[in-house]
Amino acid sequence: MIRLFKHYVPHAVLLLGLFDFVLLIAAAELGWTIRQHQLGSIVESVTTRLPQLLVFAFALQTTMVAVGVYGSEALQSLRFAAARLTVGVAIGIIALSAIFFLVPSLSLWRSNLLYAMALAIVLLMVLRILLGKTLGGQAFKRRVVVLGAGPRAARVKALSKRPGAGFVCVGYVSMSEAARVIPEAIARDAIYNLAEHVVLLNASEVVLALEERRNSLPLQDLLRIKTTGVHVNEISTFLERETGRVDLDSVNPSWLIFSDGFSSGRMLSSAAKRLFDVLASLALLTLTLPLILLTALLVKLESRGPAFYRQRRVGLYGQGFDILKLRSMRQDAEAAGQAVWAEKDDPRITRIGRIIRKLRIDELPQAWSVLKGEMSFVGPRPERPQFVEDLEQVLPYYAERHMVKPGITGWAQINYPYGASVDDSRQKLEYDLYYAKNYTPFLDVLILLQTLRVVLWPEGAR
Repeated sequence: MIRLFKHYVPHAVLLLGLFDFVLLIAAAELGWTIRQHQLGSIVESVTTRLPQLLVFAFALQTTMVAVGVYGSEALQSLRFAAARLTVGVAIGIIALSAIFFLVPSLSLWRSNLLYAMALAIVLLMVLRILLGKTLGGQAFKRRVVVLGAGPRAARVKALSKRPGAGFVCVGYVSMSEAARVIPEAIARDAIYNLAEHVVLLNASEVVLALEERRNSLPLQDLLRIKTTGVHVNEISTFLERETGRVDLDSVNPSWLIFSDGFSSGRMLSSAAKRLFDVLASLALLTLTLPLILLTALLVKLESRGPAFYRQRRVGLYGQGFDILKLRSMRQDAEAAGQAVWAEKDDPRITRIGRIIRKLRIDELPQAWSVLKGEMSFVGPRPERPQFVEDLEQVLPYYAERHMVKPGITGWAQINYPYGASVDDSRQKLEYDLYYAKNYTPFLDVLILLQTLRVVLWPEGAR
């Protein structure tokens, strides 16, 4: 993997993205050339329209990222890739029309956009057909040796078997674990030179997956492995990189303290984030005000009670604040006065409420909280005080998610389907801690783009 702005990108995805960008430029140029020949015009040098070609490629690739073209599913399935590509390119063309209207100097002829769109879809699909499953296959997977044969090593093994995994385990070394669960692991005593063994396996990385590290850390072995040029990683860091979340089962306070991250408080990035929040919330409230008012009217017509409601939530540094949402449940949804988790097919949700929840329309009024500075567009979702109090008792490090400002969308929301249980909260907490630890403006942009995928293909919205 390559680390871009503290976020890991698989080599296969980066390579595919570069190929796609070149093909998008080629599709725009071919579309332009075809249209020029149809009109009997002379085709000038490509350098005269290079800015327009670059804007075309950048706009379409941005929407492709937003709809999940580079997700693991798209690397494994041509049918899935074709569907996401078609939607991504189509939305990109719509975005281009808006760009051309605002900045006419960047536009190509509108009549050639249809040609460029069709050519883009064809060329991008041909590329994926030619590559087959190479990008998601063994050729781009890192070869990993696992030091350990216990439950932690078994977790690494299970992760390597998942579709889209970026690594393959080529060897396991038992380090005298009491609970050995990897039968194919070779005992450390049976290997004369562990560093040589790792090199012979052509491994690029060694993962330390010991159950107990006190007085059992093989420092000499790790030093020799490191000096051969093979990367050595502790299991918590490895799992964070491979899963995009902080693994609560393997981390400890010292790892959180001494590992890289948790720099979201830097003045420049915080100022840029706040400036974006103010401008974006003003724009969103202005553009969606008619939709918000129309939805409020429909909510009022369907059921008794106010169209909007305020609800207490826990924000930055544990401070409480009220969020404003469009009501999607019956007015008596919590008649007992106790906070209740939303369930699948929850009977308290109204017909209009079910629609606006799936489309996330009920969240739009929260832009007011963003404008006031109580929330950000991107961050952990703010929870209700009662839930926070309960979850802090059962989930380690839950309070640490409040060290960053809560958001309308977040890393957990684009990676984990809606959940309403302690186990779901644990999974989402792992993603929230990853965001708090690895925050950069780049990650915020990625989350905002990927939110479009969640809106278009809602998974488990309740």
